[in-house]
Amino acid sequence: MTHKGFTRRVFLIGFMGAGKTSVGRALARRLRWTFYDLDELIEQEQGATVPQIFAKGGETAFRMLEATALRNLLDRPAPPATEDGPGLVVALGGGAFAQPENRETLNASGGLIVLLEAPIEELRRRCRSEGDTRPLAADPDRFAELYSARRSVYELAPLRIQNVNKTVEQAAAEIEDLIVASAGGKQ
Repeated sequence: MTHKGFTRRVFLIGFMGAGKTSVGRALARRLRWTFYDLDELIEQEQGATVPQIFAKGGETAFRMLEATALRNLLDRPAPPATEDGPGLVVALGGGAFAQPENRETLNASGGLIVLLEAPIEELRRRCRSEGDTRPLAADPDRFAELYSARRSVYELAPLRIQNVNKTVEQAAAEIEDLIVASAGGKQ
């Protein structure tokens, strides 16, 4: 599948714990592209952690910051696929793709959207192992509700990989193969 107008931008989406940041960093290293984690950008811009932002302003305020950070990031120039310059790998927060405004922004960007999937039990295990860094993962019932609610939106992703029972490098290599195929055999 060739993606017309591929802009050397790859967006990793998926539920919390899917491995977007870890795999994104590995993918960017493999490709020699620039990596951004959207949550980390928000934290830098706000001078506060995601849990602190949630505690102060709630999810609605965070989603507004998230949409602004995504637009600002995409306003930065990206080299076209025909140039040798670096591309961009962006890991989005678990709820970013669930917001219609963000989906429109991503679809208009010309980049590839790749969903990282894993079973809910694995996602829950990964989030628990990280401690209390994820405000929406603290309540197991809310975690399951969010997972269920976001699944139909994640199904809109044009590309996907299962990110379970493989190393970060294996997942990154699988996405690299998708990028090469989508770009018509060129990175």
